[in-house]
Amino acid sequence: MDKINSPGEFQVSIQSPRLTVAVFKADWCSDCKFIDPFVPELEQNYKGRLTLVEVDVDSVGDVSQEQNILGIPSFVAYSDGRELVRFVSKLRKSREEIENFLDRALEVYQSIHK
Repeated sequence: MDKINSPGEFQVSIQSPRLTVAVFKADWCSDCKFIDPFVPELEQNYKGRLTLVEVDVDSVGDVSQEQNILGIPSFVAYSDGRELVRFVSKLRKSREEIENFLDRALEVYQSIHK
């Protein structure tokens, strides 16, 4: 998963016509560390259908605030610079919940890009 460390990198990543899912995280976040072991496998399972990027909330300046990210980890799907759908919850996210979100993001993306 590519790491986004600046507002410019973030803007470039979400402008893609492909489906890009930004995972807003931080090194100090225990719930973010919980998902780390299985994210590479998820990325492999969805390869070619979507791109996952990791957004370090401590490195991207005002991006988190501009995107209304209130808790982490947060998952936000973008295409062509537009937000399509997001998965935010104060509870720890399970692998199944993340997979369900990624499937939903794909459905939304495909309905727009037919």
